Amino acid sequence: MRKKLIIFGDGETAQIAYEYFTHDSDMEVVGFAVEQRFIRNEFLYGLPVQALETVEKVFRPEEHSAFVAISYTQLNRVRTRLYGEAKSKGYRMARYISSKAFVWHNVQIGENCFILENNVIQHGVKISDNVYLWSGNHVGHQTVIHRNTYIASHAVISGFCEIGANCFVGVNAAFNDKVKVGEDCIIGSGAVVVKNTEAGKVYVGNPAKPLSRSSFETFGVNA
Repeated sequence: MRKKLIIFGDGETAQIAYEYFTHDSDMEVVGFAVEQRFIRNEFLYGLPVQALETVEKVFRPEEHSAFVAISYTQLNRVRTRLYGEAKSKGYRMARYISSKAFVWHNVQIGENCFILENNVIQHGVKISDNVYLWSGNHVGHQTVIHRNTYIASHAVISGFCEIGANCFVGVNAAFNDKVKVGEDCIIGSGAVVVKNTEAGKVYVGNPAKPLSRSSFETFGVNA
């Protein structure tokens, strides 16, 4: 029997998660959980949409796993908050790793991670909890990606890098070997990061340089 899964969220990311879990995993999505004030429809894909506040009464945690399918809204804070709520309700947190991703045998990947197709994750990489890697990224050997980070498509992260917690990495960004990215950073699309970054900054360009506004201002987050 396939394992039963509840997806937290019902937006575009949740719908994509439904597709991937349904067609490329051993899990069966049986429902969705959304905060009561945001519920728009009673059903999605013919499955019930339950109030997050009481979802554990309908889908018992001892019988279901959960996956929080939220993008990088508010610099990943919304996904992080709901991830914490799902865990506090006693759910086992699922993760998705595409069958079309290359993941070396000694890679470590945490819970509630979403690893899509054509990612290359090399020897010794460590990916913490609640990390999203969209399609087609390269993560070089011995790199560490900390919790709650979101990496969009076709980023190239070289070996021995460290990406801090809560970061957002835009499409086609590139990182030199041994670069350390501070937590809460935004790395803009196409940025080339050649040296360590300061926490809470927005970096753009080649070579990447910080903007005057912070990442918190950019994403509307209270630091």
